[in-house]
Amino acid sequence: MLRRAYHAVHDRLQASSVMNLTAHRERRSDRTGGHPVAANAEDHLVAAIEWLVRAQDATLDGGVSRGYSVAWHPYFRIRGWQPAYPETTGYLIPTMYDAACRLDRPDLRERAVRMADWELQVQLPSGAVQSGVIGEQLVPAPAVFNTGQVLFGLVRAHMETGRDEYLSGARRAADYMVRAQGADGNFEHGRSAVARDDCTTYYTRAAWALCVFGTYVQERRYTDAAERNVRFGLAQQLDNGWFRANCLSDPDRPLLHTIAYAVEGILGCGLLLRREEYVAAARKTAVALARQQRPDGGLSGRFARDWSAQASWDCLTGDAQMAAVWWHIGGTTGDADLQARAHRMCRFLMRTQNRAAPDPGLAGGIKGSFPIDGDYGRYEVLNWPTKFFVDALLLTNPTPPASVPGHAAAVQ
Repeated sequence: MLRRAYHAVHDRLQASSVMNLTAHRERRSDRTGGHPVAANAEDHLVAAIEWLVRAQDATLDGGVSRGYSVAWHPYFRIRGWQPAYPETTGYLIPTMYDAACRLDRPDLRERAVRMADWELQVQLPSGAVQSGVIGEQLVPAPAVFNTGQVLFGLVRAHMETGRDEYLSGARRAADYMVRAQGADGNFEHGRSAVARDDCTTYYTRAAWALCVFGTYVQERRYTDAAERNVRFGLAQQLDNGWFRANCLSDPDRPLLHTIAYAVEGILGCGLLLRREEYVAAARKTAVALARQQRPDGGLSGRFARDWSAQASWDCLTGDAQMAAVWWHIGGTTGDADLQARAHRMCRFLMRTQNRAAPDPGLAGGIKGSFPIDGDYGRYEVLNWPTKFFVDALLLTNPTPPASVPGHAAAVQ
């Protein structure tokens, strides 16, 4: 008992900013307002892309590191770069292609191809994508949500290269997802082992990937499966736009990240299939969240069912996702206020980005939380908020025109 208590205290101390000067300084900077915002948003875009480049190079296998532990990480038991993460590497592929086009950087296209090749290498025999990071499980467990996020990347890789192996891998992933679906539209199988398996409303974002694939190959069985899941998700939506059963850990106070996932999936399918009722449902939630936006542009990291803020920190992934959601809905419905809010959110996110840090794992990336010691990804810089930040900047600074993952597949 004494040994367990000692290790618990030791781990908490090691994971705190007390033991790491970089973490301490970043916490202090965050709590005093953040970092300078450049006159040109492209400076922030390039810094984020360079962080993603370093995250890919850190793994040596083509996948992208899950993130960087600024302080010692109690789960991975390291400080520094973490293992490659199949789920988020998958939906980084469209982001890298979009950035390559915007910045005229062929090297980013090459990196997207390496990511897609790696995804095929680690795809499970069932067509599924594993949960968690590489090396985390002795026998990798299939995860239907993760499979959907990689499906976005494989479709885009096929669009860009025409290579048959990407389309074949995408079909295997989509077929696995259809097999995992129950009669009510919910995904009954392949639920993540690291999240509550009774809270799957946000899986609509995986359904969106099925919709993208079905539209791309012009096969209704995939779009029909996507719509079944969207209808399941809409059944969880309250009149005020809040969703039940929609969090990794606390469905009474869901993360903004999973709220945004649910909205993205419903909106993405609505735009692809021209379902006005889906777009209207997504707008209901988007407008409810817009009312909660703070004067500084950010949002609380968690919300109760009455939309009261439940966290003193921001979940930066959710912030960046909502910037893109607001932009798309504003453009679709002619709501200039939502697009103005997207700009305000992007400016807030730019303030959270430390572009001048001497630590290459911190410089240019987007943290899990703001301040950095918030409850989501504490003392971590993560690849998925960085991805969504890039997407949001590409959208809200559309010269030349940019797209977000999934929508490019729909257009083409």
